[in-house]
Amino acid sequence: MNKPLKLIKIGNSTGVILPKEVLARLKVEQGEAVYLSEAPEGFRLTAHDPDFAEAMAAAEKIMREDRDILKVLAQ
Repeated sequence: MNKPLKLIKIGNSTGVILPKEVLARLKVEQGEAVYLSEAPEGFRLTAHDPDFAEAMAAAEKIMREDRDILKVLAQ
């Protein structure tokens, strides 16, 4: 999908107007957060926080690898 996006002035900042179709595909509504991250091909706009996803993946790996230790600590 190639869609031109309009930039507008918001106070001392600049905002982007996202069409309804884009918001629907991202499954977000007005007022919710979206995340912009750099990607090899340019930029990526997502509805989830990529840093949080990485942290959760690391936590899950630790929980899998150290299951026995965590079980003892939980007692």
